[in-house]
Order: sequence, then C-alpha cells, then structure tokens
Amino acid sequence: MRAPFQVLVLPYRMTGSIIEYAILKRADLHYWQGIAGGGEGEETPLEAARREVFEETGLTESCKLMMLDSITSLPVEHVVGEFLWGEDVYVIKEYSFAVDVSEEELLLSKEHSAFRWMGYEEAYRELKWDSNRTALWELHKRLTRMREKGDIEHEQPISGY
Repeated sequence: MRAPFQVLVLPYRMTGSIIEYAILKRADLHYWQGIAGGGEGEETPLEAARREVFEETGLTESCKLMMLDSITSLPVEHVVGEFLWGEDVYVIKEYSFAVDVSEEELLLSKEHSAFRWMGYEEAYRELKWDSNRTALWELHKRLTRMREKGDIEHEQPISGY
C-alpha cells in the first residue's frame, strides 16, 4: 500500500569548482523534474528516497544521500488522482533529498525519457514544480557553502524523517 508522503531526490555532481544538477524528463508528461515518488507500506522517507533513486536511475543503496530541509505539501489529487488515504486527507508531505552521483552513472527507467546535466540557473528554469525549484535552491546554497568551506563530505546525518 502506498504511504501518505512523497519524496523528491535531486542528483548532483561536483567536479572541482563546477556543480551540476541532473534533471529528468518524464516520459508520459514530458516535463523536467527531480527523482520523485511515493512511500510504500511502512517505509520511512529515507527508505523511500533510496528505493526511488534505485528504481529511476539504477543507483545502488550505497549512494550518498543528503537530507534537505525543504518540505512541501501536495494536494492528494495531484499526486495520486484520488483521495487514496481517506476523504479527510487533503494534502501529503513531500520530503526532499539530494544524491551525490559524482562517481556514478545514471541509468534511466522507462518513467523518464531523458536526463540532462546542467548548471543551477538552467536547471532552475527547466524544472516544472515549485517544490523542485525550492529544493534545488537549498541544495545549491548548501553545496556552494560546503565547497567554500572545503567541507566536501556530501552525506549528512539523516534524522527527523
């Protein structure tokens, strides 16, 4: 059974002073977004994020995830098209993460027709959803500060989800 939350995961890579973000084009609706999907059963958001990353890009569970502070609320009808969790559940949370793919290769599932690596400004313009743009802004600020401080440890402790 589907859990009442969504996850968003933004792939990134850092090469020297260059930070790039991968955005994915949905095969059915033809818009650009991050890796996204719903929780299943008793999964935590972190577990769902790892599963979605694997299902949509082929990255293994050992990939380095970073929890972001960006959380949004989504209308249930926009997510699943119906009141799946009962008539009194109108919105669900979307938890945001980032995944470091500096040393990995993305292998897309059939859910996406393409992906592109791009800089922050271009990725921001191409993303369809406000929640994706907000999470991208946060990720870009975090990575820029980490790079400036010389703190290149990408994976942050995961707590709170």
